[in-house]
Amino acid sequence: MKKNTGFTLIELMIVVAIIAIIAAIAIPNLLRSRMSANEASAAGAMRTLSTAEVQFQTAAFQDANADGIGDYGTLVQLGNPDGGGATPPFIDTVLAGGTKQGYTFTAVLTAGTAAANPAYTIVAAPSSPGRSGYRQYFVDESGVIRFTANGTAATVASVPLN
Repeated sequence: MKKNTGFTLIELMIVVAIIAIIAAIAIPNLLRSRMSANEASAAGAMRTLSTAEVQFQTAAFQDANADGIGDYGTLVQLGNPDGGGATPPFIDTVLAGGTKQGYTFTAVLTAGTAAANPAYTIVAAPSSPGRSGYRQYFVDESGVIRFTANGTAATVASVPLN
């Protein structure tokens, strides 16, 4: 009698079931780690944006009231300070586009006047809340990065990031 070698159908089904169980355990952890990475990237981008705003203001690329104190720049201006590409950018082109690694960045600027200094606020919110991240971030001219972890919008009253 000739003996057939190979795997039986039951053995193959057991292997497939074991792989499915391992995948069911691993995939949620992978998604959580991706969200954590996106949140860490957003926090780092907020630090980069805060520094870039100070550099842009110090370089005085823009001074609405001509008082010698430069104004802050939009994300596009931070990515292309002189508008012609001759000056090195303060941030990369992806961040200047307003979205990076699952987060959307929005800058609101206030030009300097005789009565008030220039100001800015930048907010980072997940593009897909619950999928690309939970935390929302906020930074203003104070340079203190703040966040919320419950999905509400971050403001100047939010908890500072350590």
